[in-house]
Amino acid sequence: MSMTEPLWGLPNPETHAEFYEDVAAKRFFAWLVDMVFIGLITALAVVLTAFTGLFFLPFLVLCVSLIYRTVSISRHSATPGMRLMSIEFRTHRGEKFDTAMALLHTVAYTISVSMVLPQVISIILMMTSSRRQGLTDMFLGTAAVNKAARF
Repeated sequence: MSMTEPLWGLPNPETHAEFYEDVAAKRFFAWLVDMVFIGLITALAVVLTAFTGLFFLPFLVLCVSLIYRTVSISRHSATPGMRLMSIEFRTHRGEKFDTAMALLHTVAYTISVSMVLPQVISIILMMTSSRRQGLTDMFLGTAAVNKAARF
């Protein structure tokens, strides 16, 4: 890949397919793990608020999810579920996410999962694109890669 191509820092899927192997399935299982953690943290928050958190439960889940994803991705370029599945996010330059990129990715992800059509498009893209990128990844020029395969 030449330096003028938009994703020049990410591994080429034709010459380094190991970076993207099984990433779509790993992302799904990582998402399941993360949803369990978010659910447990939200349940704890409800208990700690003497159950008043139930009155604004959707907002509480949204806040817990945003904080959980942004903090974990900014620290490790991956959520705990992603780390368990040995995948991590990389920018179009091949770098790990910083806090700003983690927040941007999390907000874009949250917007895409709040509507059916963008989520369906994202799933299709993850299963069919060469870098296994979802809609948010395509928009930001990022990708999830196998952690075992190093740059």
